[in-house]
Amino acid sequence: MTSTETAQDAPEALVLPTMTEMPQEPDGSPLKDGTVDVILVPMAGEDGEERLVALAFTSIPLLVEAMGEEQPWVIIPTEQVGEALSGSGAAAVLIDPQLADGMEGEPTSG
Repeated sequence: MTSTETAQDAPEALVLPTMTEMPQEPDGSPLKDGTVDVILVPMAGEDGEERLVALAFTSIPLLVEAMGEEQPWVIIPTEQVGEALSGSGAAAVLIDPQLADGMEGEPTSG
């Protein structure tokens, strides 16, 4: 899985939009034994082939701006995002995307 940011630019944690409300710790992280249904969206790769990418935001206000106040989310430490998305089908993480109106994600467990 690749990321659109380098490691030195990456924030401490990322806010990932989810398909449903998730049980969370007080800091916004998902409960340890919970499954997170993250939002994946199809994107054309450089070769023109469609791949699924996970959406992630560097802050809650940026998530709200892009996806609305009702969007459920979880916070995951940046270094754990790859592991959290393992098996989800995500080929990359798109950080702080600007979404078009009506954009819908595809549920997956990550």
